[in-house]
Amino acid sequence: MSVTPPGPIGDPLFGNGRQYADDPFGFMRACADSYGDVIRFDLGPRETYLLANPADVERVLVADAERYRKPQFGDGAMDRLLGQGLLMSEGDTWRRQRDLANPAFHNSRIAALSGTMVEHTRDHIADWTPGETVDVQLELARLTVRIIVSAMFGADISDEEVKTVQEELEPLGARFEPDPRRFLIPNWVPTRENREFDAAVDTLESVIDGIVERRLGTERDPAADPAGPEGVAVPGPAGDSDGDLPMDLLSVLLRARDRGEQTDENLRDELVTMLLAGHDTTALTLTYTFYLLSNHPDARERVEREAEAATGGGRAADDAAAGGGRAADDATAGGTPPTAAGAREMTYTDRVLNEAMRLYPPVYTLFREPKLDVKLGGYRIPEGSALMLPQWVIHRSPRWYDDPETFDPGRWSPERRSERPRFAYFPFGGGPRHCIGKSFSLLEAKLILAEVCSTYELDYEGPDLSLRGSLTMHPDHPVPMRIRER
Repeated sequence: MSVTPPGPIGDPLFGNGRQYADDPFGFMRACADSYGDVIRFDLGPRETYLLANPADVERVLVADAERYRKPQFGDGAMDRLLGQGLLMSEGDTWRRQRDLANPAFHNSRIAALSGTMVEHTRDHIADWTPGETVDVQLELARLTVRIIVSAMFGADISDEEVKTVQEELEPLGARFEPDPRRFLIPNWVPTRENREFDAAVDTLESVIDGIVERRLGTERDPAADPAGPEGVAVPGPAGDSDGDLPMDLLSVLLRARDRGEQTDENLRDELVTMLLAGHDTTALTLTYTFYLLSNHPDARERVEREAEAATGGGRAADDAAAGGGRAADDATAGGTPPTAAGAREMTYTDRVLNEAMRLYPPVYTLFREPKLDVKLGGYRIPEGSALMLPQWVIHRSPRWYDDPETFDPGRWSPERRSERPRFAYFPFGGGPRHCIGKSFSLLEAKLILAEVCSTYELDYEGPDLSLRGSLTMHPDHPVPMRIRER
């Protein structure tokens, strides 16, 4: 095997941690521009290798996936938050949990949830007033929390609980922002940051516990045997069942727990993982999409036309049917509810979403750890080191994209897409551990776009977009948008 890959020189204590913490996005791009396909640097005490070539990413995620695992970063914060949920578990535990969760994400079930997604969207935007300015990131996060709880937990979440979830996301996110000093301070040391993080996790788990308690408090299915192995049978969203058994994720996990296949801790880990991962990435994708559409009116107009087609003409059709007038309290405005079949016809909207996730991938880098020494890009990568697979770098590389900083939905035509390597674009990861919620998220995003864009235009009124890295890539400021009725 070859010698150590090139990379930037760091300082003796923090390695390159300070540079990465100051600007993770600029640091990763500069490394790829300066050092090639495989770059070595140190993040605190951890030897790290960044892979900038899609071929190497594909090897790690797909071809040789069994040689890699999710890394442990030492301070225990991720374990404290997500435990052994799908994002963090390994081996037999992960396979068992994935097999249990798969029915809840079957394509036929996801399609049947379109009504739930549309209903929550209509209820949410019914409170918007033309002319007002809203923080669209916050608005979308509140909406997607409601959708994920309804669709995957088969339950409602109160306004107060939604507010609580949003309030706790700040200390949770702050705990995972790059900071080289964190390696010097164990997770158990009662610093203010650690105390706030622990309190936020406790509060989030209490919200989850409340949802589960409400589900367990529902009536037993009269057809179920109270003493049988299935235990409590609980209803899911309309049309959400396999025979007599509801197939939302919480119901599936509760039945597994009653069979002795899940502990209360397993169940809570999965629900916390689903609540956070299931709403945050979709809300961010839509935030960046609305930001880009606001700055590209031609693209917005094309999305609006597809939204009108998906909703049978949208609000304009309602106005026409009412003779040009519309009652102020008309909660049904928006035309025909869009469906999964209608969303499939929104092909240009698909391209816009792909381009938004290329330019602003909510998950901006993945990490893996070799279980043994491996060879990538001609270099020896030692067992136990951290591999960084950065969507942010590869998605914006001029090697794979013409004018990579330019918003161009046309680059997602089948002809142009086929010219690029498979893993020049991987916002949902890839291989056996690809995001289980991909189909759910994309359908949800298109239905929300159909509802909003058939009724309103959102005009961005903030500063140039600034980003910060945490578990996901967030705007570093509110995202104010003025609501304008179409």
